[in-house]
Amino acid sequence: MENYDLIVVGGGPAGIFAAGFAALQGSRVLLLEKNRRCGAKVLITGKGRCNITHAEEDPRRFIEAFGRQGKAFLTALYAFGVDKVVEFFEERGLKLKTERGGRIFPEEGDAASVQKVLDRFLQDSGVELSTSCRVEKFRFEAGRVASVLTTRGEFSANSYIIATGGLSYPETGSTGDGYAWAEQAGHQLVLPQPALVPILLDVDWTAEVSNFNLKNVEVRVVRQEKVIAQRFGEAFFTRDGIGGPIILDLSTSVREALKQGKLSLYLDLKPALDTETFDRRLQRELAAQANRNFGNSLEGLLPKALIPIFLRLASIDPQKKCHSITREERQQLLGLFKNLELPVAGVAGFKKAIITSGGVALKDIDMRSMRSRKITNLYFAGEVIDLDGPTGGYNLQVCWSTGYLAGISAAGDT
Repeated sequence: MENYDLIVVGGGPAGIFAAGFAALQGSRVLLLEKNRRCGAKVLITGKGRCNITHAEEDPRRFIEAFGRQGKAFLTALYAFGVDKVVEFFEERGLKLKTERGGRIFPEEGDAASVQKVLDRFLQDSGVELSTSCRVEKFRFEAGRVASVLTTRGEFSANSYIIATGGLSYPETGSTGDGYAWAEQAGHQLVLPQPALVPILLDVDWTAEVSNFNLKNVEVRVVRQEKVIAQRFGEAFFTRDGIGGPIILDLSTSVREALKQGKLSLYLDLKPALDTETFDRRLQRELAAQANRNFGNSLEGLLPKALIPIFLRLASIDPQKKCHSITREERQQLLGLFKNLELPVAGVAGFKKAIITSGGVALKDIDMRSMRSRKITNLYFAGEVIDLDGPTGGYNLQVCWSTGYLAGISAAGDT
């Protein structure tokens, strides 16, 4: 049985950083990945563009996006923050740019460019990589990991890092293996649930406008006239509901609120204008086209793809002249623009989830080093732990930071 200083299980972004930086500290590192290559999920993040991180360099402001759990992330973020992530990739030839909302992407290229940098990092740092190698069992003895049993034999090390990800995008190999090993070792598991997912709607028309981008809109989550959450930004309809950045960020609130009963989303297509101001604009549009059929009057107010939907929902005869539109009909139309109700049917599952919420409980991890509080030579990094944030690069930053911290901490123990 071959012995190493460190064995890292899982070749995603957290595992790659953990293995690479530990190797740079002089450790002999084995990285085990069950897929044919590392970083399968990196290649599909940000719609294949890879939103590497978020452009907020103040760690204390950065962690606000994580709510109550954010404070636990501070040490890792101070150890390897946004500025160091940018420096890491740019020093290796990948120029980055900041886009709307503070999202940092490759200036040229896409997620494949990010993956090439990570592959080269593993090679240059001297990590021994074993792909298509599935870990079948962790063997524990006297409060320590003694070895791992794999499809390629048994390996041992002084320290181990679990960076196996969660349950999102299971086709990339994220099947929750690390959860079982963590529980076996006595760690508490916060129920893993799909997070940053599309929302399913109880309407029958969204497939007609699927993937049509809604820019600069506002969406509110409402139950019994009480606003539970709201976001402004971009969204798009899907075959069975609605997705996009602001919807993904609302999905956890929706999932939790559904436990209390039915609720709806309300879509404001013109949030820059209050209802009275937009009503005056609507009146001007109708007056300017007084002798046109109503069905031909909405081009100046709506994208072409949405007009047939609005004509049906408004219940106004398309052949009716604009000068004949009643006040009641205009108010109904106004409601569609400013307060379009979208009854919620549910949220999508792990196949559509960008990340997993839940995981190994933070109280069972010393977040100053990422070391387990149960097993003395075991560390955790990345999505497998109970730490998740909104869209915009926050979750990849968790992987970079916790992977780095786990790697150098484990290297210091070898």
